[in-house]
Amino acid sequence: MKMSRNKKGLMLLFVLFVAVGVQAQRVTSMRINEVLVTNEDNFVDDYGKRSGWIELFNSSAATVNIGGCFLTNDPQNPKKYPIPKGDVLTKIPPGQHILFWADGMASKGTFHLNFELDPTKDNYIALYDADGRTLVDEKIIPAGQRPDISFGRTIDGKKEWATLTKVTPSTNNLTLDTNEKIENFKNNDSFGIGMTVTAMAVVFLGLILLYVVFKYVGKTAVNMSMRRARQAGAEHISSKGEMEEGAVFAAIATALYEVTEDAHDVENTVITIQKVARRYSPWSSKIYGLRDQLKR
Repeated sequence: MKMSRNKKGLMLLFVLFVAVGVQAQRVTSMRINEVLVTNEDNFVDDYGKRSGWIELFNSSAATVNIGGCFLTNDPQNPKKYPIPKGDVLTKIPPGQHILFWADGMASKGTFHLNFELDPTKDNYIALYDADGRTLVDEKIIPAGQRPDISFGRTIDGKKEWATLTKVTPSTNNLTLDTNEKIENFKNNDSFGIGMTVTAMAVVFLGLILLYVVFKYVGKTAVNMSMRRARQAGAEHISSKGEMEEGAVFAAIATALYEVTEDAHDVENTVITIQKVARRYSPWSSKIYGLRDQLKR
């Protein structure tokens, strides 16, 4: 009994340890991603005011809750701005960003810091875990940052930092403004000859393919029809032969009727021959050898 209780206690401690470890691992995946020190003509906050801002990025594949963590611009004071707990917006989905306004007015809400950024000197920025001792990420922003031009990672969450002329708060630092394929066409085929030839080739290949398909489909359909006709056409063919034979007889009968129509006397179905009475022999008649005499 004691062994089972000990096992349960060990299992509970193990689960708590794993949960704490996973949570700590998730928080450590947060990165300071982009910083704008001087905001003169850039984005405004929820009060319509312009001020510097700090962007954080969740580089993990899980949602991270940064409530209870700390942001600071003072390496001697890690707990300078405690991020409030209980705000649903502090739960950052994987691959997403969150923006904090460095306006020195923490009373405005969760995402308004109690410190500002100074363009005349280096600005130290750090994110600490909820214990106030574990450093999650830190970065020194060089002095002399130009207005409305941010300083951030060239690719979200990666190591390389650079001046970003295209300011992208709460979105990816690297964005594509052009289509690589279209640019390649412009550089390698400025007159569109290659594209035209390719399009025509695709069309002709499609037509050839359709021709082959329809040809063989039609041939197959004809063969199937003939096969069905042969299977079910023996009786049909024999009856057709009988009909043709009957048609021959009917034609013969019609011909006989037409030839002998003038020889009928009373019955129209009986052929009769009447005797022709002549007083002279047609074989010795001289009328066939006489010529008409001209009258004077």
